[in-house]
Amino acid sequence: MNPPEQPLQRIAPDVKLGTNVRIFSFTNLYGCEIGDDVKIGTFVEIQKGSKIGNRCKISSHTFICEGVTLEDEVFVGHNVVFTNDRYPRSTNGTGQLQSEADWACIPTLIKRGASIGSGAVLLCGITVGENAMIGAGSVVTKDVPAGATVVGNPARLVKLRPPKN
Repeated sequence: MNPPEQPLQRIAPDVKLGTNVRIFSFTNLYGCEIGDDVKIGTFVEIQKGSKIGNRCKISSHTFICEGVTLEDEVFVGHNVVFTNDRYPRSTNGTGQLQSEADWACIPTLIKRGASIGSGAVLLCGITVGENAMIGAGSVVTKDVPAGATVVGNPARLVKLRPPKN
């Protein structure tokens, strides 16, 4: 008889997990904070210094790098990528491989209730407003207002909903 299948996960001891967090196989979490009632899909990596709010859903194949904050009730579609460096380089000025001392992490903030469509790429240093919608495959290069829907490459405004009271 075969032993029961164990999920293949790497959850470092420094991860702060809330209650009722569901984490699927092939995930890699380290140095991050995960709120309550969060669902993290297969093949997701969440790096140190990232903060995930309560009741978020992070779909499979997503990469959340250092410096990203998702407030409560954020939806992240499949294969979404965040960045944290505007000018990534392999080596520093002396030709050595870069280390953490050679660059500064640029934070990104996704506000409450925002939704990010599958395949989107979000460049660092932006804020996505409350209840905003990022269309699938969009490349977000600048701030997105609350209630806005943006699509395309680069992402552009197609609709602006009035804020909820």
